[in-house]
Amino acid sequence: MERLDGRVALVTGAASGIGHAIAIRLAQEGAAVVVTDIQDEPGEAVTNGIRETGGRAVFVHHDVVSPAEWDRAVGSAAREFGGLDILVNNAGMGDLAVIEETSLEDYERTIAIDQTGVFLGMKAAAELLSASPHASVINISSIFGTSGGFGTSPAYHAAKGAVRTLTKNTAVHWADKGIRVNSVHPGFIDTPILASTKGTEFEQAMIGLTPMGRLGRPQEIAAGVAYLASDDASFVTGLELYIDGGYMAR
Repeated sequence: MERLDGRVALVTGAASGIGHAIAIRLAQEGAAVVVTDIQDEPGEAVTNGIRETGGRAVFVHHDVVSPAEWDRAVGSAAREFGGLDILVNNAGMGDLAVIEETSLEDYERTIAIDQTGVFLGMKAAAELLSASPHASVINISSIFGTSGGFGTSPAYHAAKGAVRTLTKNTAVHWADKGIRVNSVHPGFIDTPILASTKGTEFEQAMIGLTPMGRLGRPQEIAAGVAYLASDDASFVTGLELYIDGGYMAR
């Protein structure tokens, strides 16, 4: 299925994990993909993999907290592929500290990457998106953008909660401009970030909290993003799409 044939997507944090899966899926659906990340070698590998299977892709080194680097990444989409139709704000980071042990510096760093980076991305891409007849923004939030989780990682929860509301705010603002804006809220997903939990009590706890009884796969998040990016979701904006194995239904 090539629902995105002829379209151009920019995916941040696409060198690994969920971002990698999203970039691959959008390319499989026919989109040209601007792969961005601060990890150059893995990012180039993702790009080369797309090209080797007949897709179109380019890699751009991209720190999402930098307005200048956002301008460069968006400019690359226009220069290499003629525009931008799909923006996926996926880049992010997390931590496990509780509030008493979280420094202001650490808090602000997480907010900058997980929250401000999304704001900067939509702002930088607004002009190109407004010129597209199929414009779609997908912001990757989290189940912890809605729930309090385990009482740890206050910066991550605050940032992902802000992304949830910023998505709705921008969706309302851009609704009459033809730009759809939605958020995706993954549950516990089997990515390299969780590699250290394999076979541990922490992994079993995550599985136990998920009604479907397993971790999710990055490809399952990518499938939801592909839907929201496509015309199958042409009347969908401001949505929170939970891909969490039933976690939030508990």
